[in-house]
Amino acid sequence: MHPTAPEHLDPWERRPKLLAVADVQTGYHHGSISHALATLERIGRESGDFVTEIRTDSQLITRRPILGTGSKYGGRPVNARNLNEFGALFLLPSGSGTLTEEQRSDLLAFVHDDGKGLVAGHAALVGFFDWPDFGNLLGGRLAGEFDGTAKVLVEAPDFPGADAFGDTAFDFTEQHAIVAPPYDRHDCRVVMRLDPESLPPQHRAKRPDQDFPVVWTRQFGAGRVCSITWGHHEATWDDPRFQGLVRGAVRWAFGPDGL
Repeated sequence: MHPTAPEHLDPWERRPKLLAVADVQTGYHHGSISHALATLERIGRESGDFVTEIRTDSQLITRRPILGTGSKYGGRPVNARNLNEFGALFLLPSGSGTLTEEQRSDLLAFVHDDGKGLVAGHAALVGFFDWPDFGNLLGGRLAGEFDGTAKVLVEAPDFPGADAFGDTAFDFTEQHAIVAPPYDRHDCRVVMRLDPESLPPQHRAKRPDQDFPVVWTRQFGAGRVCSITWGHHEATWDDPRFQGLVRGAVRWAFGPDGL
């Protein structure tokens, strides 16, 4: 903010706002999370597409005003944004999470009722594992994973950012997810999937239908959901192709009216 600007002005005014939450308080601490969040923030700033508020707790996932606690701030507003002020949410959940029942309802309503967007990153398929509605929101859960190089097929080259990988099959080294129900190919749009012929037999056998999506989108009520299962390794976040995919997915999540 300019030193002479009034303090009440929003430095993000007329800029799409993304809330990025990596709730790591109850589950596995992925070593790439800090780098992932920092890279995501930089992608938005450098492109000018969006600005990101980073959190490693779930406090802002609420529609309620956020009030302070304790003798100094108890019951008073503390200049914290809630879901009402964001156009999209980027989630890197781990473990059962810390969301209350009301927060869970607010997250679902943020997408389903408000028509906002959600981008779910690496490990989201196993995040909030004891909350069935979250799996229904994503359109899938985790059946397994493996670390290695696999051939990737681009099914939707017109999806924003997918063109960063080109228009032919490519090899990609990551921790690849094997998706379990409620995943249903007819209920989503697969953007990228693993070529089953490139997989070791023990992994290929986990999906008899030979369908191994790694990036997909779906409608959830009035809103949009994109699942990007990659991002376990820091090197993935340094890959310009992956950064292009993430940028495109976030732009897509905001929707045509959100940018």
